[in-house]
Amino acid sequence: MASRVIAIDGPSGSGKSTTARAIAEALQMAHVDSGALYRAVALAALDAGLGLDGPAIVDLAETLPVRFRLADGNYRPEVAGVDVSKEIRTDRVTAHSSPVSALPEVREWVNKALREAVEAHPRGAVLDGRDIGSVVFPDAAVKVYLTAADEERARRRLKQQGRPIDPDSIGTTMALMTRRDKADSTRAVAPLSVADGAVEIDTTTLTFEQQVAKVVELAKTAFD
Repeated sequence: MASRVIAIDGPSGSGKSTTARAIAEALQMAHVDSGALYRAVALAALDAGLGLDGPAIVDLAETLPVRFRLADGNYRPEVAGVDVSKEIRTDRVTAHSSPVSALPEVREWVNKALREAVEAHPRGAVLDGRDIGSVVFPDAAVKVYLTAADEERARRRLKQQGRPIDPDSIGTTMALMTRRDKADSTRAVAPLSVADGAVEIDTTTLTFEQQVAKVVELAKTAFD
C-alpha cells in the first residue's frame, strides 16, 4: 500500500493539511492529517488531567476512544465519538501537542493508527505531518517537504483558526510555532526533518493552486 502513499511533511503553517486535502480530492485518494490525531490525543490527555505519561495516555486513547473516522473521503479526529476538528486547533492544545507527540508510546500508537487508515482505503492516501516520509511511510511513492517564511506561516495559521490577523496575533503565533518547530526538530524520537528523497517546496510566494499543482504533477509521474 505504501506505493499509493503521498507523504507531505513540514513545519506548522507551511500549508501541509490544506494542500494534502486538495491533492487527495484531485487524485481521489483519502486525506489523513497525522497532526490532527496527535492533537486529539493531546486534547484528551489535557481534559483528563494527565501529565506526560505515555502508557497512561495510550490507555486513555484506546478507552475513550481517540480515533480517525472516514467521512466524505477524509479522516476526521474524534474523541469519544465527538468530532474535535475545531477544538484541537486552540493555543492550549497547540502548546501541549508537541511534548505529547514526543512520547515514544504515543508515536507508536499513532503510527499504527495511520497505517491502518491507509490500508482501509482502496486508492491509497495523502498524509501530512512531520515524519510521514522519514518514519511512518519511508517507502512512500511521493515525498514532499513544504516550508514557508515564519510570518507567512503565522498568517496562515490565524486564517485557519478564523482569528484576527494583526501584528500582536502574528507575533504570538510565530512564537508558539517557533517553540513547536524547535521541539519537533530536536526531539529524540522521529524529529522533524527532510526525508530522504523528498522534494522541498517553499510555498511562501506560491498561490495555493500552484503548490497543489506541483505535488499533483509529482504524483502523476510517480504513479504512471
